[in-house]
Amino acid sequence: MKFSKVIIFSLLSGFAGAFSYHQLILKPYFDRQSQSSLEGFQRTQEEGAMWSGLSSDQPVTPSARVDFVTASSVSTPCVVFIKTVSGVQNNFDWFFFSTPGRQTGSGSGVIFSADGYIVTNNHVIENAETIEVIHNKTTYKAKLIGTDPNSDIAVIKIEGKSLPFIKIADSKKVKVGEWVLAVGNPFNLTSTVTAGIVSAKGRNLNIVNSSFPIEAFIQTDAAINPGNSGGALVNTKGELIGINTAIFSKTGSYSGYGFAVPSDIVAKIVNDLIKFGDVQKAFIGADVQDINSELADRYKLSDLNGVLVNSIVSDGAADKAGLQKGDVILKVNDAVIDSKANFDEEIAYQDPGSRVKITFKRDKQVKEAICLLTNREGTTEKIKREIFNSDKLGAELEAVSKVEKDRFNVDSGVRIVKITGRGVLSQLGFEEGFIITSVNGKKCETPADIEENLANARGKIVLEGINRQGSKSVYQFFSY
Repeated sequence: MKFSKVIIFSLLSGFAGAFSYHQLILKPYFDRQSQSSLEGFQRTQEEGAMWSGLSSDQPVTPSARVDFVTASSVSTPCVVFIKTVSGVQNNFDWFFFSTPGRQTGSGSGVIFSADGYIVTNNHVIENAETIEVIHNKTTYKAKLIGTDPNSDIAVIKIEGKSLPFIKIADSKKVKVGEWVLAVGNPFNLTSTVTAGIVSAKGRNLNIVNSSFPIEAFIQTDAAINPGNSGGALVNTKGELIGINTAIFSKTGSYSGYGFAVPSDIVAKIVNDLIKFGDVQKAFIGADVQDINSELADRYKLSDLNGVLVNSIVSDGAADKAGLQKGDVILKVNDAVIDSKANFDEEIAYQDPGSRVKITFKRDKQVKEAICLLTNREGTTEKIKREIFNSDKLGAELEAVSKVEKDRFNVDSGVRIVKITGRGVLSQLGFEEGFIITSVNGKKCETPADIEENLANARGKIVLEGINRQGSKSVYQFFSY
């Protein structure tokens, strides 16, 4: 009997201890675990909302997610595959030396209008002898309408009717962090689509090799690979916000950074090329640079806002408006200026003859000036590009504009636009873009001067000019 009481007492003590352990130790532990799991679940929902393009306080529902399907279906029919064939005389490959022959290239393009105008990159069709466009399994012969090396944009034309064309969005309204799609047609694989966000705006990469480059790229992390050049960067409505132009890579493949020419600039360039065959580029007659701490100290500036005027063209628009070297430009019209790329972009939207209000700071005082922008010849008229084709020289030539003469400090000059055959210039190895200023001491003001002075010259020839890097060069050779 006594032994039974001991057993009963032991059992009751065990139950009491177990109950106490559960209440004091296990229950708080499981409560904490449950709360942690609930919080984790809530975080998962929030993260899901974030990756769906929503803020974390918005409910996650299928209808609220970013609709990449609609954007893709709207934009992909407007993107084409472009194939080019060009003649190659001295082609060098990093791995092989090749014999003279023909070279093929490819890229993407975007249908700009229902009647067959297509926008692409200048480097996609540069030096092409023939251009083909493939759209919906149909191959078209394309005609080159015009190019703008300053922005790396070109326009070609196919004979088509009721073609699907892209809708243009206002690239000024694009925000950093916005969802975008990169749409291309690499290697004729039909349209390929990649998604990402806008990572930056107004990027200046110094990759456009021209006299007056326009670089204010939209940067995106949407994957852009070789073959996507000339393709579309679109918003979630499938509207064009840029033309994909370049990638930042050490390998040649996508490595996280892609760049596109803003659609507002593209639209102006395309319309100008279609209407005039040349871009009606406006000039303000001033060069600017970004402000850093060193410049701020040198010019005794109180902050790093705006851009610094580092040179003024005599009798140019800025000079006539009263701007001076050392002024800090804060606004163009109502647009706040925070970089050289931003300034160049705002001027690029304008036409010769446009009046722009420049807000600037001089000696800590904020002032305003009205600038009447000019064309490359220093007038406000619309101009068309005139190309001189010389069979004797095997090249296309054009007279250098007044703006470039002022920039390079020369009285005359003729640019080699394109090497077209095995004439004198190609045999001597001159590159496209080289500016010839004189032959045997005789100034060259027109392409006809070059042909007359060079094609029939014999004996020692001294040719002076300016290379694509802007440096003056002198060449001597003998002609028999």
